Amino acid sequence: MFHYNYIAIEGCIGAGKTTLATKLSQSGKARLFLEKFEDNPFLPLFYNDPERHAFPVELYFMAERFQQLKHVSAENNLFNMQTVSDFIFQKSLIFAGNNLSVQEKQLYRMLFDIMLPTLPKPDVIVYLFSSVERLLANIKMRGRMYEQSIQPEYLENIQEAYLSYFKQMTDARIVLLDTDKYDFVGNEMHYAFLQELLSGEIQIGISRY
Repeated sequence: MFHYNYIAIEGCIGAGKTTLATKLSQSGKARLFLEKFEDNPFLPLFYNDPERHAFPVELYFMAERFQQLKHVSAENNLFNMQTVSDFIFQKSLIFAGNNLSVQEKQLYRMLFDIMLPTLPKPDVIVYLFSSVERLLANIKMRGRMYEQSIQPEYLENIQEAYLSYFKQMTDARIVLLDTDKYDFVGNEMHYAFLQELLSGEIQIGISRY
């Protein structure tokens, strides 16, 4: 069992969030809570024409994440059983900051600030840091056609936005894992270390940058 009741796995596109979250939930017999990105009808359109479809794709994602987290909060499941998710609500703001125009960002931020305080907070955030080369290789390997046009610069910008945002989260427990050096899915020794980390055997402090 995990020491933390609500564990969120985060990372850039292709970092392996869903795979690791699934494995952790199975190990800890925890509820698995996955982002429904494939339900977003604007996502394929966004990759074909980012400027035209950026706002609806980000607005849909934010609304979907909000509904998912509110559902868990309403049922009080975070207190009845441990939960592992493959996203944090703040990723909405991170991607919007990279994809939207100045005016769109202002409106988006207003909506985000209304929603955020009503949602449950993860006890710990595990961020999967990967090189752009590795991200691109993973994206190619999983074969989603609409992702194949993603450029290295886009991934680099998103990853930098994550790290910059984490610097502002001074009241959160954030663990950065280097997936270029460690395989937390395929290497059982590496995975055992992560389990020790999340079981409380290794103390995780509040982030300070």
